Amino acid sequence: MAGRQVIVVGGGAAGLMAAGQAAELGAETLLLEKMDRPGRKLRITGKGRCNLTNVASLSEFIAHFGPNGRFLRQAFSRFFTSELVAFFEELGVRTVTERGGRVFPASGQAQDVVDALVRWVGERGVTLRTRSPVERLLVEGGRVVGVQVSRNQVFSQEPGVRSARRVHCADVRADGVIIATGGASYPGTGSTGDGYRLAESVGHAIVPIRPALVPLETAGDVAPRLQGLSLRNVTVRVWVNGKKQAELFGEMLFTHFGLSGPVILSLSRQVVDALRLGQRVTVSIDLKPALDERKLDTRLLRDLDAHGKQQFRTLLKGLLPRKLIPVCIDLTSISPDKAGHQITSQERKRLRVWLKDFRLEVTGHRPFTEAIITAGGVDTREINPRTMASRLVDDLYFAGEVLDVDADTGGYNLQAAFSTGWVAGRSAAR
Repeated sequence: MAGRQVIVVGGGAAGLMAAGQAAELGAETLLLEKMDRPGRKLRITGKGRCNLTNVASLSEFIAHFGPNGRFLRQAFSRFFTSELVAFFEELGVRTVTERGGRVFPASGQAQDVVDALVRWVGERGVTLRTRSPVERLLVEGGRVVGVQVSRNQVFSQEPGVRSARRVHCADVRADGVIIATGGASYPGTGSTGDGYRLAESVGHAIVPIRPALVPLETAGDVAPRLQGLSLRNVTVRVWVNGKKQAELFGEMLFTHFGLSGPVILSLSRQVVDALRLGQRVTVSIDLKPALDERKLDTRLLRDLDAHGKQQFRTLLKGLLPRKLIPVCIDLTSISPDKAGHQITSQERKRLRVWLKDFRLEVTGHRPFTEAIITAGGVDTREINPRTMASRLVDDLYFAGEVLDVDADTGGYNLQAAFSTGWVAGRSAAR
C-alpha cells in the first residue's frame, strides 16, 4: 500500500526534521523551500557554530520558554536532548557540551549540521524543491488537500533590459501539509512571515509577532562611549514603570546604539512587551554582584585608606575596566584628580550606589533584521501538542518558530524546532 503524501513548507531546522521523519515512516514527502537552498538561517545560528540544544533538565528547559513552555512538554517527552544528540551522532555530527550546558557540533561549524540534514532527507527519499514559495493552502470540506506553489522564472535577459519574471502557479495535492516556515527574524534567510499568512488564511489566530532575543537601544551617549566593551559576571535588572520585572546574571555588551550580549538578549522579551505598552523601561547593571552593599563599602574604605594619596581616576583602575572609568567619573560627579583620602562619605556612597545600580534608559529595540527569533505566532491553543495538528483544519500541521513559543538563548529554540518537527513529520505520515 502506497504511503501518505506529505508536503512540508519550509526547509529550515523544523522543516528538514519533519520531512525526514515523514519519509522515514513511508510517506511520499515533498519539501518546498522558497530560497535557493535549504537551511539558510540554520547556517548562521550560534554565530555560525549552531547551538543545537542544551543539557538542562526537562523542567528547567521548559521554564526558559515562559508561560507557553507547557505546550512543548509532549514533544520534548518524545524527542528531547539525548535523542537529538544521538540522531546527529548517527548522521556523523559529533557534539560537545560547553559552558551553560550548550551543545554544539564538535567541528564548530553550522554548515556541517545543514549538510548532514540535507544528505539525510535525500537518503530518506524526500523530494526537495527550492525556489518554490507556497502562495496558499488548498482546503476542501474542512481539510487541507494540498498547496498552490509559484515558480518564478526569468524570461528576459537582453542586455540593458531588466529581467522580467513570469510566475507559474501550480496546485500540488497531498494528504497532509506541515507549515514550518520559521518566523520573521533575519528575513534575508527567507523568514518573512509566510506561515502566519497561510495559517491566518484558514482561520488560525496569530498572536502578534515581535522581535525576540533582540538588542536594545538606549538614551544618551553612555552606550556609544562604551561601544565594544563586554562585561562578564554582572547582574542585569529590568525595571518597568519603577518596578523590577526580571534579572539575569552573565555577560553583556555595549554597542553604538545601546546594549546587546547574552543577558540582554534573554531579557529583551520583557523589554519589548513593555515598550509596546508604552511603559517606561530602565536597565540597571550591578557591576559588583558578588559583594552586597556592606561588603562593597568595606572594600571601598579599605582601598581609599590603602591608596589614599592616589587620584580617584587611578584608584578606579582596581575596580573597573579602563573604558568605564571616565563614565563612572561623569555619573558620580567625583573629581578625577581628588586624592583617595579626600573623598567624602557622601562621594563614597555615590560611587557604591552607582557600582550596584548603573542605569540606562531603554528607548527601543532593534528591528526583525537583527532579532535572533520571533515571539508570537500561531496560537498554540489551536494546535494539538501531542501531534502538532491544527484543531481547526484537518491534515494541517505546524512546527518550529511559526508557533507562538520562544525561549532564551542557549540552544532551547533549536531543540523546540527539531522536537516539533519530529512530532509533526511522524504525525502527518500516519
